[in-house]
Amino acid sequence: MATKPAEFGTTTTGSATANNIAEMWSRWYINRQPLVEEWKEQRAFLFATDTTTTSQADNGWKNSTTLPKLTQVRDNLHSNYLSALFPNDDWLRWEAYTKDAATKSKANAIEAYMSNKVRQGKFRKTVSTLLYDYIDKGNCFATVEFVARYKDLGGEQVPDFIGPKIVRIAPEDIVFDPTANSFEESPKIIRSVRSIGEIKEMALDNPDDAYLQEAVAGLLHKRENARENGIEDNDKAIGYQQDGFGNLQEYYASGYVEFLEFIGDYHDSTTGDLYRNRCITVIDRDIVLRDEEIKSWHGAANIAHAGWRLRPDNLWAMGPLANLVGMQYRMDHLENAKADAFDLAIHPPLKIIGDVDEFNWGPGEELHMEPGSDVQEMQRNAAWVGQADTGIDRLESRMEQFAGAPREAMGIRTPGEKTAFEVAELQNASGRIFQEKITTFETEVLEPILNAMLESGRRNLDTNDVIRTMDEDLGIQEFLTITREDITANGKLRPIGARHFATQAQLLQNLTQLMNSNLGAQVQPHTSGIALAKLVEDVLGLERRSLFKPNVAVFEQQQTQRLATQAQEDLSAEDAVEEPVVEGEGEQV
Repeated sequence: MATKPAEFGTTTTGSATANNIAEMWSRWYINRQPLVEEWKEQRAFLFATDTTTTSQADNGWKNSTTLPKLTQVRDNLHSNYLSALFPNDDWLRWEAYTKDAATKSKANAIEAYMSNKVRQGKFRKTVSTLLYDYIDKGNCFATVEFVARYKDLGGEQVPDFIGPKIVRIAPEDIVFDPTANSFEESPKIIRSVRSIGEIKEMALDNPDDAYLQEAVAGLLHKRENARENGIEDNDKAIGYQQDGFGNLQEYYASGYVEFLEFIGDYHDSTTGDLYRNRCITVIDRDIVLRDEEIKSWHGAANIAHAGWRLRPDNLWAMGPLANLVGMQYRMDHLENAKADAFDLAIHPPLKIIGDVDEFNWGPGEELHMEPGSDVQEMQRNAAWVGQADTGIDRLESRMEQFAGAPREAMGIRTPGEKTAFEVAELQNASGRIFQEKITTFETEVLEPILNAMLESGRRNLDTNDVIRTMDEDLGIQEFLTITREDITANGKLRPIGARHFATQAQLLQNLTQLMNSNLGAQVQPHTSGIALAKLVEDVLGLERRSLFKPNVAVFEQQQTQRLATQAQEDLSAEDAVEEPVVEGEGEQV
């Protein structure tokens, strides 16, 4: 795959590499600023309690009600996306590429290891946050880190969590070349701001960040020296501000450190050398802490990106709510215009004619005026106001459709009497946009991140790891000892939640319709009951329940009949036993 390397030029101050990366971050960040402003406006509507905090604050209306339709569409999409991704606990599958990797023990070890790390690493919670990015900003980014965290219990270091974890990257904290052919081919820069304490924890907990241990002392020394310099000296030394801080003096005094991490290929225009698959960490925009090859075994960055609505020739995608903000604005406009019109109808302005003394307008009030003077209500025709409700309802319905939300899943049923199969067919048809978007998230984020987690576990697991699992046959907990060899195999992890969710509904619907039709009666003699049972078991995910076995019902019925016959024979034998005769007291011998 051809990548698009970044171009590094020459600079005159500080580290050339660090300054190139800092300049590239600033350039891409400024170019993306119009998109960030759109995110801010949308966020204001999502969390608004009235229109005074939105771009509709100066609309001139007395009322400032906001109808939280945009928020409701967001919540609807998020809950349905999350339910589709994780319909049950059995959503992860190991797909082997070789015979050795397909053994039951190998598959069980890999699935058990990953299920354990997914559960302990709060994978579902992080994915939930990623889905909010996917909906709110149209772009979500995730990466993987290996954590080896211990806790002190009575002077003994006890493992707290050892394994790979998914990590969210906020869309505001990453920039890349949006003109590249794909996100994977583009160089990337990730920005983060951390305290000295956080840096020390990272150096202890994350094997990939062990290089930070030596950097902490240098960071502290540099900040002590910077505090002794005047503001003018610092401003003169470096003539730009750190993002999120004031001048450089304030930045050093804050106790925080800015990290810029460049990932990808770059070309040195001075020497003409091309560097591939590099990971460069820069702090304070002038110090290079790390410049090395990406550590993953497959040689590429473990960063995944998914876009909701792709733009032509631009990798920054559009979210489902972006072009609904104007409709939300219109809906709030109608609601407040209607409310103001009702207020005018209930309490209209007064027209005062002639010389009228000051008065209070209300029931039972007396008005004193000169002859020929008068006070009149200015009547307004408010019959049209009721039409605003129709316009608002139409906007609400369209917003649901435009966002691709599954309306039937919310309990909103379209008019008309329908059979169960017609309802299922309408659900599948109306949810195609929804299904396509969540499948994109599953294939472009979850699948690469899960395999990156497995790769990180293989690379960093240098001791045995004990995993708690459940024996489905016995229904008891057991503990497996996992080694690096146990989880090393040629294959791929595949999340099947969303794809299984859609396939299940469609397949069962089509199969049921077939079996209840005339065509089903014709193919019935040629249908394998055992194969049909296996299909139902696979579609419904019942493999571990051992519910279907070849002719198991016949054997169970024979066993039941055998037990019933034996019980009847035992009862008859008891009835056939004669009771002993007891001689009476008055009988003569």
